[in-house]
Amino acid sequence: GLGLDQQQKFTIYDNIQLKIKPKDIVYITGDSGSGKTILLKALEKDIKKDKNLTCTNIQEIKPKPNKPIIETVGKTLKEALEILSKVGLNDAFLFLRTYKQLSDGQKYRYKIAKLIEKNTQFWILDEFAATLDRDTAKIVAFNLQKIARQKGKTVIAATTHTDLKKDLNPSVHIHKKYGKEITIKYHKNKPAKQCSLTKQMQITEGTYKDYKKLSIFHYRTSRCPPPRKIFTLKRKKELCGVIVYSHPPPTCLGRSKVWKGNFKQLQKEISTITRVIIHPKYRTTGLGAKLVRETLTKAGTPYVETLAVMAKYNPFFEKAGMKKITESKPDKTILKAIEKLRKIGFNPLMLTNLNYNKKKIEEKGKQKIIKILEEISAKNSAARKRLASLQKAYPTHKEFLQKTEKMNTENLAKTLKRISFLSQTKVYLFWKNEQSHN
Repeated sequence: GLGLDQQQKFTIYDNIQLKIKPKDIVYITGDSGSGKTILLKALEKDIKKDKNLTCTNIQEIKPKPNKPIIETVGKTLKEALEILSKVGLNDAFLFLRTYKQLSDGQKYRYKIAKLIEKNTQFWILDEFAATLDRDTAKIVAFNLQKIARQKGKTVIAATTHTDLKKDLNPSVHIHKKYGKEITIKYHKNKPAKQCSLTKQMQITEGTYKDYKKLSIFHYRTSRCPPPRKIFTLKRKKELCGVIVYSHPPPTCLGRSKVWKGNFKQLQKEISTITRVIIHPKYRTTGLGAKLVRETLTKAGTPYVETLAVMAKYNPFFEKAGMKKITESKPDKTILKAIEKLRKIGFNPLMLTNLNYNKKKIEEKGKQKIIKILEEISAKNSAARKRLASLQKAYPTHKEFLQKTEKMNTENLAKTLKRISFLSQTKVYLFWKNEQSHN
């Protein structure tokens, strides 16, 4: 067997021995027809002979083509969000797509998510990332080795492409030539420091137009608060990411734990990160943390705060140097409303999709939904303004009822989407510029 302090030995071609340790990243290269696949299959066969070892071949993964991907990964919603976030499929609009609606790169990321879910010791990948464009292949390679090393998995990946070495950073590199000629090189088993593509990227000050170009990839597609500063991350002329710093709202969950002052001081001293968007192609390469970390001191204020949803599953703000102060659980009235919607036929995972909401409203009728909204308003005055999109600062229950009775299908669909956001746990993070306080 392959224990924590043992190594497995495989005999390949003329008694050449291959030593594979736990957590090794094995990279097999060679021209088409050189015998890479035969070698890989022989290794897989030997692994499966040992009852103490478990392995999954990525080709064994058979996705369900017509179900939203969020419903096909993990045993719970929390687990699904965590796994999909690890592979870069962490957009609300992606959660609701089916496997067959994904791009080639997204399909490969999804299969890696299923490898994580299966939790076997060995991950076998023949023709690794062969159908992907080379940029996407490098990103996938970088993320694969990062996840495997974090989870203590052994990867054996074979491909004709030799350009993935920097991003996989293999501890064992096998190059198969024609015939029986083969070379094996062993290296220190350590994670790749960064994706090779990120070295080509620069952060510069940007504009609202830059934000708009990437805004479709953010889970909150509503209008962004007026920006104080915007920074972009570019690879030559390609826009890869954007961060928006805005003026702070008058009140914010968790702020009182770390800052005291009046409204004038608030506007002068604190900036709020309201958007961090990385193009889906470049997800999982650490760019979110890079964009935050390298712009915090450029915000122009001694303090920076943010209130985020996905920070619970993808803690890049903390990796960038921000401190988690508190998190807010959703109000019980919202959770009860979600459960009631589920009972009348709504899938809570789909509530962020307006088209889904409209279709369901037409099926179930408006009155059932309006009744659930009225129950929220009766017990949760804080949710009234947000749900009914009322202008008044403190609308009454009666005003809420008047607004909901006039709602058409489109408005009700948007309100259900807001309920979905209110049902999510939010994390408040804070950063202090130590240099400005010295």
